[in-house]
Amino acid sequence: MAGPRPRTPSPPSRVAALGRALGGGLVMGVALGAGTTVGPVLADAVGLTGFAARLVPAALVSIVAVPLVVLAVRRRGGSLKTIGFGGPRESLWALLVGAGVTLGAAVLVLGAGTAAGLLRWSRPDLPELAGFLVTNGVVALLLEALPEEATLRGHTWTSLRGRFGGVASALGTTAVFLVVPGLSTVTEAAVAPLVGAQAGPVGFAPGGQNPVDYSILLAVFGLMLVAARTAVRRAPLCTGIGAHLAFLTVNRVVFEGDRRGAGWSVELSSPDVELLVPVYLLVATAGFVVWRRLGRGRGEGRATLPGVPAADHLARSLDPARPGRMG
Repeated sequence: MAGPRPRTPSPPSRVAALGRALGGGLVMGVALGAGTTVGPVLADAVGLTGFAARLVPAALVSIVAVPLVVLAVRRRGGSLKTIGFGGPRESLWALLVGAGVTLGAAVLVLGAGTAAGLLRWSRPDLPELAGFLVTNGVVALLLEALPEEATLRGHTWTSLRGRFGGVASALGTTAVFLVVPGLSTVTEAAVAPLVGAQAGPVGFAPGGQNPVDYSILLAVFGLMLVAARTAVRRAPLCTGIGAHLAFLTVNRVVFEGDRRGAGWSVELSSPDVELLVPVYLLVATAGFVVWRRLGRGRGEGRATLPGVPAADHLARSLDPARPGRMG
């Protein structure tokens, strides 16, 4: 006689979902503030300089953030696939999709700006540029792309998506993303005296940036990353990681190439040219939406989340017509 059919776990309460979502932002803010404060102190203590010195704080952020997310997920009976990771081949493909769509959008928009005379490019130093792409890629992966995607578009997104609709989950994840930089400055202020470091000012935007401009850019960036995270059905979080890395790399070469020694730089006709950044983010967002819809047309198989019915598959998460409650 066949045994009883397994019951689908009920979705979490609204309060529990919101608490878990905020927990992802808390983990990222604390990891970022602590890692970037303690890391330079450790690097100086052992005499590291250059790339090695930059690698220490970056590694600390991932070492703090990622295991805490894994622990939280496993306590609920999940796994890395629960928050969007996958096997090596599907992860690599998703990573390339994320980077490719974002880079393509940047080339399209910045190329149009170049044709209009808004940007003037220097002659690239190819060996220096190649070295920058490698070192910046490793640091950006460990400091930002991996831990932020795991905590926010991984843990926070899936926590909200287990209870709320796609639009609400996207906006909620982005709202949590917006508070992470400010939380990191608070953590930095608390940790710095303990390790003999000097903390920067506490505030919403790091480095004295304009809070309004910074929040708008961060919101557009966050929504683009949610679109990337929902663009593919296998290893979807890796799509967000690829998009995140591409965004950081493009911006650091184009707008900070001289200061960062990237081997390539751009002269802007005016500071307003930086408005091309949110424009190419919006183009990338549209690209990910199109990619997701094309994937549906190809009839790709569904991958379910533990505790989430197959009918509410993650790849359908941004449909505004879908009901808010899953189950």
